[in-house]
Order: sequence, then C-alpha cells, then structure tokens
Amino acid sequence: MFSELSLSPRYRLDDESPWLKGIDPLRRYWICVNGDQRAMRVLPGLSTQSVEAFKQAIWGFRSLNIGQELTLPAGMSDRITLHCVAENCYAIADKSTGAEVWHLFDAESLESLLLTAHPDWQCAPEHLNLGRSLLTAAWGQPAVPKAA
Repeated sequence: MFSELSLSPRYRLDDESPWLKGIDPLRRYWICVNGDQRAMRVLPGLSTQSVEAFKQAIWGFRSLNIGQELTLPAGMSDRITLHCVAENCYAIADKSTGAEVWHLFDAESLESLLLTAHPDWQCAPEHLNLGRSLLTAAWGQPAVPKAA
C-alpha cells in the first residue's frame, strides 16, 4: 500500500516534513521535494531593489485570482512566475529536471517566502553555505562543452 500519494509537491508552513532547506543570500528557495532531502530543488526567489518594488510585488501576489499568473523579478536577472491554481493554492514552475514540475504552496507559505525579498532581510548564517555549494558545483563544470 502507498503511505502517501502526491502528484505534485505541495508545501505548507505546518507540514510535518521539513521541505524548506533554506533561503540563500540571493533569495533562492532551497526546497526538498515532498520533504525528501535527496530530491533538492533550487527555485528562483523574488528579488526587489526597493521597499516600493517589494510592496508592489506583495500586493500583486495578494491580488491574484484563480487562473492568473504573476511574473516577478528574481536574482541574477532571472524571473519567478507565480500561478494561482485554486483558492489558497499557488504554483511555481520548476524546469530544473528537464520536465516541468509545479511546486504547490498555500498562500501563507508562499507569502512567507516572498517576504524574504524585503531589502532589509538577511539570510540565516547557516544558509550562506547553500549559495556557496552552487558556486562550488559550477566550478566543476566545463565552461564550454567538449566537441565530440
């Protein structure tokens, strides 16, 4: 028998499984898919340059209606698109595995992530290493693919 059936990863602040590994200094969200530490994904996070831009992003999120989407700036000139799927159900698309997966969040969880875009926010000291681990992995990759 299946102990758990999940067709899409879904996250709430009161989840029993620890799905949020952390938020790095570039506001990227480090998510353990369905609480599985072996299935880590890094989603771009909201990044704003001013308090006014931050407020506009939060108001835009709060005003989303079912079926609407909102694209916001993320770190390193990336974008994050929020989809309002249903009442109190929002999605962020992730294409990091080649196949698009939508990570589902309730409003409280997603807004908590978005609030880290406030210009005064600082990541937890233990989350500094999350960003460093991406840099270390990138240094091990060739800058130009080898010719066959």
